[in-house]
Amino acid sequence: MVSKWLRFLPVVLVALVVGAMVWRLANPPDSTVQSQLIGKPVPNFEARQALPGKPALASADLADGEPKLVNFFASWCVPCIAEAPVLMELQKRGIRIVGIAVRDRPEDLAQFLGQHGDPFERIAPDPQSQLQFAFGSAGVPETFLVDGRGIVRMEHVGPIVSSDVPDIIRAVESAR
Repeated sequence: MVSKWLRFLPVVLVALVVGAMVWRLANPPDSTVQSQLIGKPVPNFEARQALPGKPALASADLADGEPKLVNFFASWCVPCIAEAPVLMELQKRGIRIVGIAVRDRPEDLAQFLGQHGDPFERIAPDPQSQLQFAFGSAGVPETFLVDGRGIVRMEHVGPIVSSDVPDIIRAVESAR
């Protein structure tokens, strides 16, 4: 009798392992990696001008008394195209937005802004992703809310979509 059960033991073990794997795939843990800057000052930086006629960006610009969204984006980023109209809507609602163009060329950046709108007060070029890494950003698009004292208050990973707008506005209001 014991030998009959022993024959089925490998099948039962395999079924348990497969069941555990299926359960984990169906219920993944939260894999969001939060920036270590939440609650801390933005990194100290002073970037050059990204485009003629568009002011450069420095960390001091993020501590002028008014909260801002710092949006990491790129002309080559497809989700950034989808996010562009939502950023324009936020800007029209009085939300101040600055941009950091990651691994982009000025001509591509100018074309992107011409085609999809320009909600940015200032833009910093980030050709080697140094600012992106300093903020703890994992990719583009990614947006940080910085309060008027230059403290990072929130991080939004991925494109901002229309359904995010009320939460973003509330967060900006609470950062005033």
